[in-house]
Amino acid sequence: METLKKDIQVKNTETTVRITGAEAVVKCLLAEEANLAYGYPGGAIMPVYDEIYKYRGQFHHVLTRHEQGATHAAQGFARVTGKPGIVFATSGPGATNLVTGIADAQIDSTPLVCITGQVGSHLLGSDAFQETDIIGISTPVTKWNYQITKASEIPEIIAKAFYIAKSGRPGPVLIDITKDAQFEEFDFSYKKCEKIRSYKAIPKLNLEKLKEAAELINSAKKPFIVWGQGVILGGAEQEFKNFIEKTDIPSASTGLGLSALETKHPLNVGMVGMHGNYAPNVLTNSCDVLIAIGMRFDDRVTGNLATYAKQAKVIHFEIDPAEVDKNVKTDVAVIADVKESLTKIMQYVNNGEHKDWMKEFHKLYEIEHKTVIHDQLNPTKEGLTMGEVLGGINKETNGDAIIVSDVGQHQMFAWRYATFNKTRSNVTSGGLGTMGFGLPAAIGAKMGAPEREVVAIIGDGGYQMTCNELGTILQTKAAVKIVVLNNNYLGMVRQWQELFFDKRYASTEMISPNFVKLAEAYDIEAVKVSKREDLDGAIKTMMASKDAYFLEVVIEQEDNVFPMIPTGASVSDIRLS
Repeated sequence: METLKKDIQVKNTETTVRITGAEAVVKCLLAEEANLAYGYPGGAIMPVYDEIYKYRGQFHHVLTRHEQGATHAAQGFARVTGKPGIVFATSGPGATNLVTGIADAQIDSTPLVCITGQVGSHLLGSDAFQETDIIGISTPVTKWNYQITKASEIPEIIAKAFYIAKSGRPGPVLIDITKDAQFEEFDFSYKKCEKIRSYKAIPKLNLEKLKEAAELINSAKKPFIVWGQGVILGGAEQEFKNFIEKTDIPSASTGLGLSALETKHPLNVGMVGMHGNYAPNVLTNSCDVLIAIGMRFDDRVTGNLATYAKQAKVIHFEIDPAEVDKNVKTDVAVIADVKESLTKIMQYVNNGEHKDWMKEFHKLYEIEHKTVIHDQLNPTKEGLTMGEVLGGINKETNGDAIIVSDVGQHQMFAWRYATFNKTRSNVTSGGLGTMGFGLPAAIGAKMGAPEREVVAIIGDGGYQMTCNELGTILQTKAAVKIVVLNNNYLGMVRQWQELFFDKRYASTEMISPNFVKLAEAYDIEAVKVSKREDLDGAIKTMMASKDAYFLEVVIEQEDNVFPMIPTGASVSDIRLS
């Protein structure tokens, strides 16, 4: 503990008072201006919950219906606010139920502070009732974790947890507190952490590398930008917009990067990736300089690495050195805070003009529009399409809503067809692809941004993984708009079975309950639509509601999402059908 005290530089000293460890937990959170948490009580965390009860005028706790739901709700809150989401759970199964959400947050760089109760320190390692080594279990999926066995450790460890979760590349942390440490009294004072020795949250910008990047950009004839969520996490949306407008470079988003730049910006050429837009995928293998900003070259973006942008010089703007050269070899790496690097590079880049290059994107977009997009938004077949549902939502929200998507075909349709005018408007499970994410994340998003409309786009499969969180809506009155796109299949898996397994739909057909009655059981107004002439009116009614609302839309069963890059194929081999 003495070493830890030396390592942590702190500020904001408070007056010392003698309190229990459990009360200290609540006071630490309030000192960090974190007064909202999601969780589920149990024996090993009960002392903390007793203090939450005493502080209920200052501290708000949301009882979710499952611990995984708590992590996803906290993720939704964190995504729209930029603040760490707070989660509580008890020991044993309570703690292990957090793991999926923590892993999701880790790969998507979402800041969480998870606090779990643990059996008494004298029982550690004895296989006591509801004892689980959550530190060992969570180590691979947390940015940092720590087990507290003495109450006196609580302030410094929580301060450190907040600093680590928020700083640099954000991520989840977990603190495990033994029950005796929660009961133990000590002299409490709280000091915020502002620096940890040996932990360099933000690398120092190398100006020479920045100048090298600028030289490549200035000399490029066909430059192309792919940006990711790093632009949003770094709060660099305006700096990014200034940069692309000065250089006149066509720019495409990853799935998690959506909403950093408004959808209709003239330099926004769409989305890259397996189900991204035709032009940016194909022309990745035609550009002469590829500029990656705040993205990690995920396999769903790159396709076959052996054929990915081999003709291009690659510039990578990235805060995490571990991501540089991990998948794609870079020619120039600018390792720094993206807000700082994009601000300072402006003095080195020239005013660009790439009209002929942009025409190539427009030409390929017209092919995609004619082949895919038009029929999705203006279908002639009898069944409803997911694209037209998103089109109807765009019409009613004017692109100002937060769109929370679950995982599957509907997620890809949401990414492709939702219109975003504001940053932090796309909340989704990207790297882990967690079915069941959508509903609880939408609850957290609504609580984080109560002034905005939050629309959850969910498939019938993912919805049934966490539909118990309708109980959380019943209790909190969170005015989430829930849209279930129901094709009675696990749609994404079924699409692969259709295309690559000769339509052997093994275990993907789904018999679902009466979703309308289920919603109504939780006092949520609900409607089911299966006819085109009823769709616009149903969406309008839903968006006009001041309360939570459920809309089920019956979708064409074989409504596939295209374009598509088959697994192992090159990005330039993207299929339109």
